[in-house]
Amino acid sequence: MYNLRFHSGMARIAPFRALRFDPARVAISNVVTQPYDKITPEMQEAYYAASPFNLVRIILGKEQAGDRSGDDTYSRAAGFFSDWRRQGVFLQDEHPSIYLYVQRFTPPGSRQEVERHGFIALGRLEDYSSGIVFRHEQTLAKPKADRLELLRATRAHFGQLFMLYSDTGGEIEGLLAPEGGPDLETCDEYRVQNRVWKVSNPALVDLVRGKMRDKKLVIADGHHRYETALNYRNERREAEKGSAQSAAVSESSSETFAATEEAPYEQVMMTFVRMESPGLVILPTHRVVHGLANFSADSLRHAGRSYFSVEEVDASIDAERARVILREAGRMGTAMLAVSANRVFLFDRPKVADPGLFPGWSLRQQALDVVQLHQIVLENALGLSKESIRNQENIRYIRDTVEALNQVRGGEANVAFLMNPVAMQQVQEIALAGEVLPQKSTDFYPKLLSGLTIYALD
Repeated sequence: MYNLRFHSGMARIAPFRALRFDPARVAISNVVTQPYDKITPEMQEAYYAASPFNLVRIILGKEQAGDRSGDDTYSRAAGFFSDWRRQGVFLQDEHPSIYLYVQRFTPPGSRQEVERHGFIALGRLEDYSSGIVFRHEQTLAKPKADRLELLRATRAHFGQLFMLYSDTGGEIEGLLAPEGGPDLETCDEYRVQNRVWKVSNPALVDLVRGKMRDKKLVIADGHHRYETALNYRNERREAEKGSAQSAAVSESSSETFAATEEAPYEQVMMTFVRMESPGLVILPTHRVVHGLANFSADSLRHAGRSYFSVEEVDASIDAERARVILREAGRMGTAMLAVSANRVFLFDRPKVADPGLFPGWSLRQQALDVVQLHQIVLENALGLSKESIRNQENIRYIRDTVEALNQVRGGEANVAFLMNPVAMQQVQEIALAGEVLPQKSTDFYPKLLSGLTIYALD
C-alpha cells in the first residue's frame, strides 16, 4: 500500500489512477492535442475532424451562436466529459501509478535527434510564498478566468503542468528507465514521438516520491493553469469551511485545513523534468514589429549605436546563417539581429546604460537579451510604449525564424528582431530568486500533449 500522507515543507507528489483513452475505442493519435493555448483555429478544425472524441471538444471547444451562461463551451465540455466516461471512452487505471513520459524529437534548426524523459504524477498545490514552487512568468487575468470556468464545469485536469526540478546526477531519471514496450505511443503533428509507461510498483513509486521531497519546483509551462488550480483550491477550501460551519463543527481554520489536506483539489497533474536533461530544449521567441509609418533602418542603426556595438551583415542571410551569427556573438553576452526588408544589423556588446532604462528590473533580469531588446530597442530606439507592446499593437511573437524573415521580406512587417534562447540557468536563477522573465521569453520544446492522462477530481 502507498503512504499517501503528505508532509509539510517539501515537494509532495503522489501516484494516481489516471483516466486514459481506451485504445480499443479510439486511435490515440486522433484524440490527443497540443496544450490549449497552442491550438490555432486551423488546428482546432483539424482536431474536430480527426475524431468525435478528440479532446479539443473539452479543452477548447468551438463557440456557438446563442451561447449564454449555462449553455456554452464550458457546459458542453462537461457534457462531453461525462458522456465519454459513461460510454467507456475513458478507462480508469486499476492501481495508483506514476507515468514515465518520453519524447523523442529533432529540435527546430537542428539535425540531431534528442530524447527528453519526465514522469507524470500528482503534485501538491503550493502558494508561491511556501518556497517550494516557483514561477518564471507573469500571468494574465483573462486566461485564468477561462480555465477556471472549465475546471469548475468539468472538475478535471486534462493536460499536465510542465515542472522542472534539479537532479544533476539524474538519479530519479535512472530509477524510471523504460522497461518493455510503452503503454501508449503516438507521433504528434510536429513529428515528436510521445511514449508513456505506467509505473505501479509501490516500492519504486515511494522511492521516487522520497527522492523528490527535497526538490524545488520551477514552472516551465502552465503558469495560468497552475494559478487557476490554486484559485479553484481556495474556492473549494472556503466551501468546505462554510459547510463545516453550517454543520456547527467547531474547528479552527487550521484544523479544517488539516482535515481536507489530501482532498483531490489540493493536487494537480504535473510532468516533472530535470533541469539538467540534455533533452530540455528552450527555443527563442522572435519579435516582429509592424505598422510603423516612419520606420527607417538607418534611424534604427543610429539609435542602436548609443547602446550597442552595431555591425551590418549580409542582407541575404537565411535562417541557418542567422542562427550561427547569433550563437557565435551570443557567447560574449547579449546579441540580436535586426532584419529589415533590405538591411540586417547585429546588435551586441551592450554599452553601459543608464540604470533608469531598467526600472524595476534586477541585474539578473537586465542581463537577459529579451529585457535589453524591450527596454532599450523597442521602447527607446523605436519609441514603442509599454502599453502598445503589452497589447501587441505593433508586435508579433514568432517562434519560427523562417516565418519571421518572410514577414519582413514580404512587406508584412518593418523589422524582425531575432534572438538566442534564454539559458536554462538564467530561468533557474531568476525563478529561485523570486523574480520573473518578461512574457514570451521562453518556449520549451516540445510541448506536453494533453489527453495522455487525465486527473478527475471526482
